[in-house]
Amino acid sequence: MSFYLYIILPFVLIFFSGIKIIRPTQRGLIERLGKYNSFANPGFHWVIPFIDKMYMVNVTEQMVDADPQEIITNDNLNARVDAQVYFRVKSDEESVKGSIYNVNNYKWQIVNLARTTLRNIIGTLTLKSANSERGKINADLYKTLHNETQSWGIEIVRTELKEIDPPKDVQETMNKVVKAENEKIAAIDSATAAETVADGVKRAKIKEAEGYKQSKILHAEGEAEAIRLVNEAADKYFIGNAQLLRKLEAMETSLGNNAKIVVPTGTELVNVIGEMAGVLPLHKK
Repeated sequence: MSFYLYIILPFVLIFFSGIKIIRPTQRGLIERLGKYNSFANPGFHWVIPFIDKMYMVNVTEQMVDADPQEIITNDNLNARVDAQVYFRVKSDEESVKGSIYNVNNYKWQIVNLARTTLRNIIGTLTLKSANSERGKINADLYKTLHNETQSWGIEIVRTELKEIDPPKDVQETMNKVVKAENEKIAAIDSATAAETVADGVKRAKIKEAEGYKQSKILHAEGEAEAIRLVNEAADKYFIGNAQLLRKLEAMETSLGNNAKIVVPTGTELVNVIGEMAGVLPLHKK
């Protein structure tokens, strides 16, 4: 029994050592005696131990950091630049083969290519334009990496420029400039607001003066209309009675002095006196 066990056990060990399981996030390349043999999709695979060798490749999206580096800009300033590259190995057979056979350590190659490309791009820009044109730098970096990695079976998903930091003294100067600019804008806004308030007060005063003027005009017109009406009434009702009024005033003065007055019969003055005394005037016979 032990004899058969010694014979069977090596075959069992060889069988289990040749079992390979590939996950859905991976693809495999099987080499036989140093030569490419077949492509392995996710699932169960068995290779001949010591003869076949399987290389597994991750086909999910990955990220590498281009590592911070000092770059001299076009205006001779040192800028600390860092970027990230997102990529993935395409899952078809030719792409997976390209990532293994066409490039040595594609992650390391992508990092160095990104660093070199950033030096070439930012070296042609001033520090100010580099900070204001991040989108353009990202686009140029993506385009270069995309073109250079086509034969590697790599798909560049996106690139992101993390930072462009100037030297400390330059940063302090830039902060002072920005602060001064913000203070200038704030002062202009404050002056504009004060001017707007003053203009509003001015318009309110003008409206108030116009209202006061209009009320005075209406008041004067009312008084003039009242005087006109009084004059019209006086002209209508008191013409011809002025002399009679004067006579009554003279008679009142004379009676106050116990003077005797002869009033002709039939005159209007007699009728007035009669009405005032509550007696009828004397009529001529």
